[in-house]
Order: sequence, then structure tokens, then C-alpha cells
Amino acid sequence: MPPDLLTVRSPFVNFHVLRDDDGLYLLDAGFIGGRRLLARELKRHGLDREPIRGIILTHGHLDHILNVQSISRETGAWIAAPRLDADHYAGKPVYRGASMFTGCLEAIGRPLLEFQSFTPDRWIDDGEIIDVWHGLKAVHLPGHTAGHTGFLCERLKLLFCGDLFASFRGFSHLPPAILNTDPGLIALSVSRALSLNLNGVIPNHADASSPPEHLARLKSLAARGI
Repeated sequence: MPPDLLTVRSPFVNFHVLRDDDGLYLLDAGFIGGRRLLARELKRHGLDREPIRGIILTHGHLDHILNVQSISRETGAWIAAPRLDADHYAGKPVYRGASMFTGCLEAIGRPLLEFQSFTPDRWIDDGEIIDVWHGLKAVHLPGHTAGHTGFLCERLKLLFCGDLFASFRGFSHLPPAILNTDPGLIALSVSRALSLNLNGVIPNHADASSPPEHLARLKSLAARGI
């Protein structure tokens, strides 16, 4: 892993801290306990006095955006997020088919977990460049949600691929249909990701293996004819 990249791990979902010359940038913002885990990891790595400048989102599922508004209000961080998931940030996502199960869980979770809706300061579309860290290029990878987006660092040949797949030793898999807005697009998104010039990928639901190992697992899933 690059030395200026920190992964905050939890039992539910990981998120990432990118260290730049002017401060820190979050890639997603975690779920239950995410703020406590973030504070602990920043202190552990001597980064607790670094300002958090921005929050960049891969998509709008609650386990990725629960803490966005509270962190932004506390730190003054701007928020950049995929345009096509705007209904999620407003707390009014529309789910159809099998994904209505996820919609029901989120409808219960939002008030229970005190989710605060927000409006991003910047809308992200496919191909846009975010000039932080070593440079991040938005790569639209729909299917999980309408706006689900990965972020490619072309300099490091590294793709932050969000929830494109889950990567665990002996148990790597695509997200179940009940979590996907349009399951039919998942295979196309995997193919698009693998068409990029990559040395590694970093999923949000994953163990502590290296980015090249995660990439090998994704290629194995694709080879099995997803």
C-alpha cells in the first residue's frame, strides 16, 4: 500500500484516508462506529492534527455515507459525490425489485442511526478528475447503484473500486442481487474495471491483502463467467 494511504477497517465496511500536502481526504466515510475508528487510526498514525479537507464518495448506500454530514460539519470538509446517487444523499433512495430489501433496511436504519441528509458541494460524473492525492479519475461502474463510481489513480495504476465486489480470502464474490439497483450491469462494470491499466484494486469490503491480490481475485471472478 502507498505510504500516504490509510485504510480504516471495521466489521461492516472499510474506508480510506488519502494524505496530501495540504491535509487529508476521505474516500467514503464509514458506517456504525466509523467516526470513532477514524479518530483512533488518525491518532495511531500521528495524523490526528491534520485537517480533513474533503470527502469523496463511491456511491450512496448508507454504510458508506452515514457519517458524511457530521464529519463535514465538524471539519469544514467539502463533499464530492456521484451525481446519479443524489436521492441517496437526500435520504430518499428509490429501490425496485430484489433491492427493495435493501431499501427496507435503510429506511429502518436512517432514523435509528440518525442519518443526516446532505447536498454535495461537487457532483461527480464519469471521467472527471479530482485533483487530490496522486490524482483520481472517476470511473462509472453502475449496477450496485445507479451512480456507483470507482476512482482510478493512473499514476499508481490503482483503482478504488467501491463495492464492485467483496474480496476475502476464500470468499470473494459479487454483491448479492438484493444489494444491487441493476444486477444486469455488474458484469459490464467488472469488464470495464479490468480493461483499465491496473497494478491493483482496493475494494471497500475486503481483508488486508495487497491491491495486486485483490485484483487477482477480481480477475478470477471474471474468469468464472460472472
